[in-house]
Amino acid sequence: MTCADELLRGLDESRAWREEFYRALHAHPELSGQETQTAASVTERLEHWGYEVQQVGGGVVGVLANGDGETVLCRADMDALPVTELSGVPYASTQTATDDSGATVGISHACGHDVHVTCLLGAAELMAARREVWSGTFVALFQPAEETASGASGMLADGLAERIPRPDVAFAQHVLGLATGTVGTTVGPVMSAGDSIRVTVFGKGSHGSMPHLSVDPVVLAAAIVLRLQTIVARETKPGEFAVVTVGSSVAGTKSNVIADRAVLLLNVRTYDEAVRRQVLSAVERIVRAECEGAGSPQPPTFEYYDQYPLTSNDATVAERIGAAFREHFPGRVTELGRVTASEDFSRIPDAFGTPYFYWGVGGFEDAVTAPPNHSPYFAPLVQPTLDTGTSALVVAASSYLGTDRA
Repeated sequence: MTCADELLRGLDESRAWREEFYRALHAHPELSGQETQTAASVTERLEHWGYEVQQVGGGVVGVLANGDGETVLCRADMDALPVTELSGVPYASTQTATDDSGATVGISHACGHDVHVTCLLGAAELMAARREVWSGTFVALFQPAEETASGASGMLADGLAERIPRPDVAFAQHVLGLATGTVGTTVGPVMSAGDSIRVTVFGKGSHGSMPHLSVDPVVLAAAIVLRLQTIVARETKPGEFAVVTVGSSVAGTKSNVIADRAVLLLNVRTYDEAVRRQVLSAVERIVRAECEGAGSPQPPTFEYYDQYPLTSNDATVAERIGAAFREHFPGRVTELGRVTASEDFSRIPDAFGTPYFYWGVGGFEDAVTAPPNHSPYFAPLVQPTLDTGTSALVVAASSYLGTDRA
């Protein structure tokens, strides 16, 4: 019997509290930066199981030192989204909250972070319960504000790297629209880098009947939107991945008033740092050129926000954990491939110079009809999703900490 098998002997016994905890967390989500009750619930359980617990940058870190050996860090994100839930499950969220703009919004765990928290807590309990079968240090890290790309940076700014042991390897997982009970893995880039940009272009306001006296920012913005599409179509090498999306274009308030500015909200996704630099440079070049061509009275401004790093799985770690998963989940390990969404998890292992592995966990009966993450209908099946996610974390951790490890 492997170390993972020994640790997971307690899985059945822990199932009842994990399911209850998950349903309660799903029904009581908290927005990014507001995860106080979630953090308190996590802290209470970790302390009960004997972890050394710290509050770091709005997150919670539990450290369980158990003799000589390597240090493994497992991370779960805690925040929910400003999405009104429509899933119809009995424990659906009916919560509202005030967002950063002061608006009242419906909130829900439309990205499955409640699954992540529950699974890591489950793994933390199992690691604490059977310390005789492993050796080393297990670090359970619960991160805030993943959805705003600020949580990992906030924990690091609060001294995370100096306050916990340096991990030898780091792990994270995400529940996705895969068939429940399956685990999806890939080597190399798995989650794209993401950059959001607020671009403001300036015109010259006028009466709608006197366009010759204006520099029309609506026309300028329209030209920019069309021209930006050539970055992927004509400037990115075929076979290289890039997405440039203009998600919002706002100018003016009245049909017969030509405004003096327009604001564009852009989103860029890439899998390669060189491509990322090329695309962002092209965005600025095109915007500046169109503004000059239109006779804009002042240069455009660029505000970068919600920036996510590339998540790229270490090949050696991926091979080791992939083999462990195939042994423990026979017939249930699939090729995840590249996911075009983004994550800030990698900032934490990158700060330590630590290799990492990030995988997907299936949460739905039918992968074809599963709602996407961030959908108001996103509500993974409770089981076997929770058991699979908990088991995956234990299997990964024991690959480095188990007394039967290579």
